[in-house]
Amino acid sequence: MELRIHDGRAVLAERDGTGGEDAAREVQPEQLPLGAELAAALHEWARVGSAVQQARDGREAGLSEPGQDAMGLITQRGRQLAGRVATQLRRPVHVIDPVTGAASVAVPDPASEQGGPRHASPHGTRLFRRSPGEPTPWGSGLAVSAFTGVFVFVGLLALGRATGDDSGGSWHSLAAALLVTLGLAPSLWLGRRVPVLRWVCFGAAAGLVASWTALLITWL
Repeated sequence: MELRIHDGRAVLAERDGTGGEDAAREVQPEQLPLGAELAAALHEWARVGSAVQQARDGREAGLSEPGQDAMGLITQRGRQLAGRVATQLRRPVHVIDPVTGAASVAVPDPASEQGGPRHASPHGTRLFRRSPGEPTPWGSGLAVSAFTGVFVFVGLLALGRATGDDSGGSWHSLAAALLVTLGLAPSLWLGRRVPVLRWVCFGAAAGLVASWTALLITWL
């Protein structure tokens, strides 16, 4: 992956192996699990780098060239941001220096704890989006969900039948099922995006829906 500047904005280019700059697929930082703060910092660096490039190109028109200290800071900032991106994505990132045009490589910092969660969603809109290159554990995850769903389904049905045998009949059964559902709902909602735990939450939610369907059919 390559960090570069395009039209005054930072982009990350994924090469397809054919070589050549035109063959790279450019992605905005906001489309990756980098966080809003890092994405904003990348674009700020790109704006400053573009200004430096324009100033250097304007030397022929009699404009003054930016100072060496300023250009050195831009180079250092670009490498620092590339290192943060590499740590977040857990993969090497090539950065194109806007001052010299030279490329350097930033690698993930193994001692850093700033890397994003491997199953995190960059925008919070897709439950199964994960870091590049990491597969979703569908087999083991669905097995955990199925076991949890059956457990919740059987447990809630047994509770409904046990409370339904009292003098209150179906009202006691309804109250007990509603109490259990309301008690589980906040935990299921909070855990729906947590790696590993989310499979348990999905299974429990499916078990609640199935048990409520069976209980309603029984009551009707």
